[in-house]
Parts: sequence; structure tokens; C-alpha cells
Amino acid sequence: MALTEHQQQTLRQLLEQGLPLHPRPWQVLAETVGAEATELLAQARQWQHQGLFRRFGLVVRHRALGYRANAMLVLDVPDHQVTLAGESLARSSGVNLCYQRPRRPNWRYNLFCMIHGQERTRVVALVQELLRQHRLDDCDHRLLFSLKAFKQCGGRFVAPEANR
Repeated sequence: MALTEHQQQTLRQLLEQGLPLHPRPWQVLAETVGAEATELLAQARQWQHQGLFRRFGLVVRHRALGYRANAMLVLDVPDHQVTLAGESLARSSGVNLCYQRPRRPNWRYNLFCMIHGQERTRVVALVQELLRQHRLDDCDHRLLFSLKAFKQCGGRFVAPEANR
């Protein structure tokens, strides 16, 4: 059976808060929404097929875990090599996130790699090894360390009541 509009809205609001830390999170959500877990999963699949979201993710509070030397490696990789370089770097130990972005005026970098570390010197050494290992030492690059942690949160599907 399909979820009612009210159940769908409630589910979207609950998903914004993240999945419950429970062995059966969809069952917990289903009890709250007043439906079956299979119905919620079917609705989530439908939203995914409609393009509402691509995937479920996890927000890790890395600073709370002691990872304070966090840096973004930005590289200027030749366009014909960027896909292969990105796929290779993404599989590397120590690279937590890797993605391509279009070049912008006054910003020629097109490949971005996030590296979380506990010590700055270790992050720098890892980056040097990654550049050497992936034969990217000749590519212009910068290592940008985080100076401030901003609030992290998941996606928002429903506007807050005050904004409606």
C-alpha cells in the first residue's frame, strides 16, 4: 500500500535527522510513521528513482575522533587524465573523498581529494606519496588545511515551518 501524503512528509522529516542508530532502523521509522518497513523502503526507492536523492550517506564528526589535520588536496590534472586519476586516487588509503569539479575563472583546479589526519606532518607525507605513486607530481596542486569546522548535516527535503 502506498504511503499517504502525511506519512510521506513525516518520513522525509525523519530522514533529515538521519537513520536511527538501531539494528532495524527502517522498522523504527515505520512504527513512527504508522506503516510497514517495506512500504517505507519502497517509498525511498521511488524517491531515489525520481532523483530526490542519489544515496544515503554518513556524516562523521572527524574532529571529535581526533582527526584535526584535515586537508583538501586540489590538483590541476589534464582533462583527458582526470577521470582515471580520480578513480585511482579514490581507491587510495587515506583519501576519504575524491571528486571532479569544473574549472572556474582564476581557479584552474579540477580534482579534489579530502584527507583526514591526526597530524599535519603525516598528511603532508601521505600527499607527497600519493602524488608520487599516482604519477601526479608534475601536476600543479595545493594542499589546503582546514582552519575551522563548520556544522555538518545531511540533506534537507522539507522546508522548516517558518519558511513556508
